[in-house]
Amino acid sequence: MRTLSSTLLAAQKSSSRLPYVKVEILDRVAGITRLTWARLYSGSEPDFYHAVTMPGDGSLIRARVDPASYQLYRQRVASPGSGSDFSPWTGVCTVSSASGIALASRGFRVLLFYVDTDQRTILVRESTDYGATFGGPTSITTAASTVGWLAAAINDSDVVCLFYSVGGTVYAVKRTGGACGSPSAWTNSAAAITGIGCVHQGDWNLAICGQDSAGKNKVWTCVYGDGYSQSPGTWSSLAELTVASPGSNVEFRCPYVNFPDVFRIFFVEKYSGTASYSRPYWSHSLATAEYISNLWREPVPFNLTSSYGLALVHSSTYAWLSAPYGVWRAAILPSSIDVTNDVIGLSAQTVPTSGKMQIELRNDDGRYSAPPSPLKPGSEILVSPGYRTGSGIEISSGPAYWIEGCTHVARPPSSVLRLFATDAWGLLERWKARRQFAWAAGSVNIFQLLNFIMARAGLEFSSFSNSDALVNHYPAFTINPGESGKTSVLRLLSMVPDVLFFRSNCGYIINPQASDSSIYAYGTSHAILEAEYAKHVKHVNRVQVFGSGVFTEDWDWEEIDLVYDHLAQIHDINLDTSAEAHARGEAILRHAAIESLDGHILVPLNCGQELYDVIDITDARAGLSAAKRRVLSLHHLYDTQKGAYTLKIGLGGT
Repeated sequence: MRTLSSTLLAAQKSSSRLPYVKVEILDRVAGITRLTWARLYSGSEPDFYHAVTMPGDGSLIRARVDPASYQLYRQRVASPGSGSDFSPWTGVCTVSSASGIALASRGFRVLLFYVDTDQRTILVRESTDYGATFGGPTSITTAASTVGWLAAAINDSDVVCLFYSVGGTVYAVKRTGGACGSPSAWTNSAAAITGIGCVHQGDWNLAICGQDSAGKNKVWTCVYGDGYSQSPGTWSSLAELTVASPGSNVEFRCPYVNFPDVFRIFFVEKYSGTASYSRPYWSHSLATAEYISNLWREPVPFNLTSSYGLALVHSSTYAWLSAPYGVWRAAILPSSIDVTNDVIGLSAQTVPTSGKMQIELRNDDGRYSAPPSPLKPGSEILVSPGYRTGSGIEISSGPAYWIEGCTHVARPPSSVLRLFATDAWGLLERWKARRQFAWAAGSVNIFQLLNFIMARAGLEFSSFSNSDALVNHYPAFTINPGESGKTSVLRLLSMVPDVLFFRSNCGYIINPQASDSSIYAYGTSHAILEAEYAKHVKHVNRVQVFGSGVFTEDWDWEEIDLVYDHLAQIHDINLDTSAEAHARGEAILRHAAIESLDGHILVPLNCGQELYDVIDITDARAGLSAAKRRVLSLHHLYDTQKGAYTLKIGLGGT
């Protein structure tokens, strides 16, 4: 249950309670801003190597290489905006025809990296006036053979780190106090590198495209340590973001990574088969995820044809995309609208594996005939139930939903806009595996598998309590192409006694125990308006588990004495010890015990009640005195026309 203030607790129990429901709609998905890109420039420059950066004065510094002459050009737009001219370029010099370029900046300093015409010597030009002017070239290093890709970033101590590739090897070279050190090769391996992107945020965080020794084309993330998540001067292992199998005619190239609000990455997916394409894709990390955790939303295609991708930078207010022929920007903060005063009715139903909501907004004066910007499919709805208390209006930050559709309903003289929305279970259901994901037995535990799937749907994941099996069971597990995240999550949860519920965009695991303490009481100071209490025969009272070389049985003897045995048989070759098999059997008996008690209570709305809470019920009509029950469903109802503000709580055993 969410924590409520003493005044809000008193208000929801009062006979003279005054309801209040705050409803906001934001241009976010799973708590992350849905960037709405506006194209500010469409030019005729050819697609080739390019880079972008934004120094401390907010100017936009771009660089590109012409694929016909291999001339390097640079550009500075002092105050970039919708009326800016992004067409003038200043020639710099002739550069390598086979090598990328890079820009990096911090404060007034801007560095432009490129490779000389010998394709081996890496040079830098430096500006100390926000990119208005640049000095002459300075040599950093000369590689043994052709340099492929460049990326660079500057840390808070003004240490510059340049990354470059030669064949399948990535090198790092630092510049401290104006002096460059010696290049050092990474400790990873790849057969080929097809792009490097870098941003400094605690460490040097890299996105790398390339091919592994098995011929698989991949997008990896990797960290070069600066003492935050990785020790200084050391490399993390390569972590896979996406992969294409040999023979698929798919490769990845030209990644760019930045941190406008969360880590965001762009890369190119290139398909050379029938109906070939070369298209940018984007993804973002979770709001609280460290880069090294490699938790990314499923990559999404960007509506553009490009072989060299989109470079990404940001100011305090905007994220910017750049290609030689285009400039885009998007506000970092989401647009939002508070519709609290227009809410006529709200109905939200939450059960263990889904949540749906319907809201009706007044439209008698046509105020939603053309819905405002954030009111569109996919937008996030935050519902915060509350009351008017002695301390003023108080609310509890409640559930989040995402708009699936809307209906204009006209019954003159009234008119309403009806919104339909789903909770995070709906986001999980809409994520479909693009390819097969497979984990060998012993590689990752169930918690880690759940974390991966949740991240692919853009959802955070944590736990309040958990079983041993959740973190100690490492099953072989496969997600087949087309399988939904919801199906995958439910398959994993069937292996453990734990259950999952959502607060906004974060899923939480709890391990329900019969000994769990009650956290709220109904029928005493908080009235029960109506109720039904039921008890059923348990659908399972005997469980046989067949594992790998192991067989166990678990029993509910009290129930068997009454109704004889109701058998469930489980076959799972991931179970190879008696302890694991018994844990599975006990989990099934626990779920059966919870579901054997049924019914509901209807109460004045409790602003903090959540799924799987344990509550006390006192109802003399049913002979109940502080009887413990577990919350198995919630139906929030707010109807201004009928004066209803209630919560229907579905009940189960503890």
